[in-house]
Amino acid sequence: MIKTDMLIIGAGPTGLFTVFEAGLLKLKTHLIDALPQPGGQCSEIYPKKPIYDIPAFPEILAGTLVDNLMEQIKPFEPGFTLGERAETLDKLEDGSFVVTTNKGTQHNAPVVVIAGGLGSFEPRKPPIGNIVNFEDTGVSYMIKDPEVYRDKKVVISGGGDSALDWAIFLTDVASEVTLVHRRDEFRGALDSVEKAAELAKLGKIKLITKAEVKELHGKDNLEAVVIKHTDKDKEDTYLEVDNFIPLFGLSPKLGPIGDWGLDIHKNAIKVNNARDYQTNIPGVYAIGDVNTYEGKLKLILSGFHEAAVMCQFAYQQINPGKRYVMKYTTVGGVEGFDGSKKEAKKEVVQSIA
Repeated sequence: MIKTDMLIIGAGPTGLFTVFEAGLLKLKTHLIDALPQPGGQCSEIYPKKPIYDIPAFPEILAGTLVDNLMEQIKPFEPGFTLGERAETLDKLEDGSFVVTTNKGTQHNAPVVVIAGGLGSFEPRKPPIGNIVNFEDTGVSYMIKDPEVYRDKKVVISGGGDSALDWAIFLTDVASEVTLVHRRDEFRGALDSVEKAAELAKLGKIKLITKAEVKELHGKDNLEAVVIKHTDKDKEDTYLEVDNFIPLFGLSPKLGPIGDWGLDIHKNAIKVNNARDYQTNIPGVYAIGDVNTYEGKLKLILSGFHEAAVMCQFAYQQINPGKRYVMKYTTVGGVEGFDGSKKEAKKEVVQSIA
């Protein structure tokens, strides 16, 4: 059984930053994530997509943010159980918890922190009968590595930010980009809509609105799509393609965590944000996009804030009666479990006598 001070379920940005905040308090951490690598959605769904609202970074790729967080927490030597889903939560007589994964790996800790983002995700697939036949052979529901589409003919379906942003991005990668949307209006950011429209005028994006991809054709790999127009006077469009990427979003699911007896509202875990982000189960906390409270903002920076506050209270639970005085890292530095020490150089003041 793996024992630790704080067990973190979810290795996305919020979960990773929790390792740092816990480490400052000399708390050992271990993370569980169903994905095979740390980073959550930032690694699995959009590693090459820029993020603009991380403090001190005017722009940073999601994958780079994860790399930076992994570098930041390295001195605290966290443990990882990856590629396994947290399945059950049991409370022991001593007040600690045992979390068992779907592969039977058991973890024991006095505090459990759920930082699982929005939970597990399933893509919203368009109703095309044979679409599963081309999954991984031409059909993808997310873009992990844009270079896969280098010099390829790509069709993207969707009307939100992801569809617009990737259509714009791939104009410099793919040989041909077609964006199909069932309406004339898009739901994305105005600047993205305007940029896509401008690229369409320049012939860099083939923009087809009031239409949907309804058929897929090919043998071993996808070879063509059929686009049906809502305007009945228009004939179906047969388009030779290498890749079809329907970007209709992902459906979040809490999965087994939803059966742990937590207070859940609209697929999110209710917490006490007036104090410590604790759930209705004492000793179990929820931070990041997975939680909900009045005024909640689902932003990465909000998750970072919640992690810092939560760790202060979790420390008291793990060490009852032990006094801890918070020190700024500018004063106390960062002392890792690996023996490393980062601190500001001491100013030498020469006395005048």
